[in-house]
Amino acid sequence: MIEIRNLALPLSAGTPEGESGLTHAAATRLGVSAAHIASVQLLKRSVDARRKSNVHFVVTLGVTLAPGYPDAESALIARINDSDICIATPTEAATIAHLPTAPALRPVVVGTGPAGLFAALTLARAGARPLVLERGAPVDDRIRAVSTFIRDGVLDPDSNIQFGEGGAGAFSDGKLTTNTRNPRIRSVLESLVDAGAPEEILWQARPHIGTDQLTGAVKRLRQEIESLGGEVRFNTRLSDLTLNADDELTAIATESERGREEFAADALILATGHSARDTFEMLHASGASLSRKAFSIGVRIEHSQQMVNRSQYGNAADHPALGAADYKLSCHLPSGRSAYTFCMCPGGEVVAAASEAGGVVVNGMSRFARDGDNANAAFLVNVVPNDFGDDHPLAGVEFQRRWERAAFELGGRDYRAPALLLGDFLRGQVSIAGGGVQPTYPRGVRYADLSQCLPEFAVAALREAVPVFDRRLRGFATADALLTGVETRSSSPVRVLRNDTWQSNLRGVYPCGEGAGYAGGIMSAAVDGMRCAEAVLTRYE
Repeated sequence: MIEIRNLALPLSAGTPEGESGLTHAAATRLGVSAAHIASVQLLKRSVDARRKSNVHFVVTLGVTLAPGYPDAESALIARINDSDICIATPTEAATIAHLPTAPALRPVVVGTGPAGLFAALTLARAGARPLVLERGAPVDDRIRAVSTFIRDGVLDPDSNIQFGEGGAGAFSDGKLTTNTRNPRIRSVLESLVDAGAPEEILWQARPHIGTDQLTGAVKRLRQEIESLGGEVRFNTRLSDLTLNADDELTAIATESERGREEFAADALILATGHSARDTFEMLHASGASLSRKAFSIGVRIEHSQQMVNRSQYGNAADHPALGAADYKLSCHLPSGRSAYTFCMCPGGEVVAAASEAGGVVVNGMSRFARDGDNANAAFLVNVVPNDFGDDHPLAGVEFQRRWERAAFELGGRDYRAPALLLGDFLRGQVSIAGGGVQPTYPRGVRYADLSQCLPEFAVAALREAVPVFDRRLRGFATADALLTGVETRSSSPVRVLRNDTWQSNLRGVYPCGEGAGYAGGIMSAAVDGMRCAEAVLTRYE
């Protein structure tokens, strides 16, 4: 197959009516007749909006010549002499050998977020029949628990936006981007497609699923694990570890409606997510090596999605092939702090992401269609361990709690979130009423002084960053953009240290994913889960 890279195509090529033009475009670029092309495959597509007067797609195509074409592909490529045209390199995929026999002791995976799910899937596909523990509920029951919280303000500490089947990523935009290059990435994407995710995630430059599609895919991946001999226990929390004199894992204990149970175990993948604070405490008490880790704090900022579209795409903003525009902004400030936007959710909504009573936490999500009126993003400032005020490995957790509890008080102690118009935030005053951007936080907002639920350095850095970001995204600084607080869970404040065998100092314990401090999003967490599972499988060779 011939690969054509950096092929510019008009936006009309992104509509169903324009897809037939791919063959013509490929033939023109290759200098052959369309009749000489047997098939064209879209391998990658991105939007080039650097010039608002010429917004267009840039694609990579895989082209197969018809059997009757007189020259070999290599001869055609040599004649064209274009560095963007070459023989396609087969997509490298991760391969896992199947174990000859299942291990005597099942490997245990804790957590069913992206890291835990793909760790368990890798083990199950290898024939290891893992035992998977999830403190929260199956995804359908979890959705009901979240709905109850939104309606009644009754928080389930084990089934919420953070905990339950699918992890925190199940209630997000479902972004599948990563800065890493790894053959496992393709395996993750193909597994998701096989589980019902849209096929376009295989070729989108910035693929996303959306929470409505992701929750169904998560359930089907779990069903595959079970069909391969794995066992998934929901509403079951890891409560303790048993170690021998050499600090080797020999057993685990769990708590559930069945009470306390113990299981013999010598391999445990810990993929608990960044909010499993009680698990961090248990690990510390068990002697695991933990360290403080930098993270970020800030707010969710909401704008009109139409404004974002216009700013990013100009007059092409309403073209049906484009959909909702996104953005990603960052800057280093004279104060030494960094400010940035994170987990931008086009056409999405702000979600109630608390997992502990008496704390308010916000996050963002969007559905696959991204068709909501608002765009929202985390607007964050970096927090370093010296900000924690304590050298304890879990000092970052207490730092988070402090500001989450302050937000709970500001919101009225009923899980409403404190909010403020951006113009008032910059002027240091409290908003009397909302503006043109209506809040989407589902429990409702209470207008309040956000400086009371954010550290002083974060307030100063956010104010300093607004005009910088407005120069890069015209309209970012609009006075009636809405800030909702507080966002503290962008990443884990703890790192569970591991060595080059992927184990902690407690042998047989494999810290994994975002919660352990080794990933930052769905894709990187899923890949880390696969790598930890592969490390476990070497025990059985």
